[in-house]
Amino acid sequence: MKSEFQFIRNIKDRFELSHVGDDCAVLAKNEVSDLLITADLLIEDVDFRLEWAKPADVGHKALSVSLSDIAAMGGIPTFAMLSLGVPKDLWQGDFLDGFYSGWHALAQTFGVELIGGDMSSADKLAIDSIVLGEVPKGKAIRRSGAKVGDLIYVSGSLGGAAAGLRMLESPGISTQWNEQSADLINNQLRPIPRVELAKQLRSLGILTSMIDISDGISSDMTHICGSSRVGATIEGEWLPMNPKLTELFSLQEAVELALNGGEDFELLFTVVPDAADLVGDLPVTRIGTIVDSKKVELKIAGESRELLPKGFRHF
Repeated sequence: MKSEFQFIRNIKDRFELSHVGDDCAVLAKNEVSDLLITADLLIEDVDFRLEWAKPADVGHKALSVSLSDIAAMGGIPTFAMLSLGVPKDLWQGDFLDGFYSGWHALAQTFGVELIGGDMSSADKLAIDSIVLGEVPKGKAIRRSGAKVGDLIYVSGSLGGAAAGLRMLESPGISTQWNEQSADLINNQLRPIPRVELAKQLRSLGILTSMIDISDGISSDMTHICGSSRVGATIEGEWLPMNPKLTELFSLQEAVELALNGGEDFELLFTVVPDAADLVGDLPVTRIGTIVDSKKVELKIAGESRELLPKGFRHF
């Protein structure tokens, strides 16, 4: 069965859509800056579940996923539009008050203003999030710039959001874990986009490609390599796994969550070969190298294997 990524590539090629293929569309704005535009669709029981997410959690995450796209291009978010399909029971209660409180709390943190949208009735809650941003002229960081010899880095830690989702989907287990699981569940429900870090990295002038980790390292590294027409070697022992993973899961499960678990919304990026010293003081970890091949390879425990994209797919 074809994936949504194959579908997008086919549409892009069929209709010659030159602005499709990155986390945001990049359009000329003026002589100083370019305009960034991203759109995300979140559907109840696909992207979130109301039995475990509070209204403010849903509002927070609806904006966070779009802010992360802006960050992935090295941009600064500015304005947003928000359209909702709302079931009648949510319309009649106080759900929307909580939703907009969570949305606006995060928006204020990053200086984003809501400028419009639309609303309709629906059988399940549907959220269409559009965020606009800007980046210095010609400085947007794309997925397609990685070159052989570049160093591969990731920000923060990996697997926390996926672990939190697994706990939410296993309520008996998550109840037993209690306080140990709280941080991981928060990683899933209220991720924080790396907007400021992305700005710092872009200002260094050493990035060759970048993407946010929405689908998992295995999938998002494949996106970079496909767009850049290169391969990658990932060192398994270098992966900055969330420290709670090995406390609550087997080593094999922890590595699986770190590699294939999405929604960490950390930054996965490549830099020129001699740039290691320039990122040494930032919360980032080197995890590999761009190589002259057409595949992503994982080295772990003295063995190598192809790292296939196993992150979340809608279809």
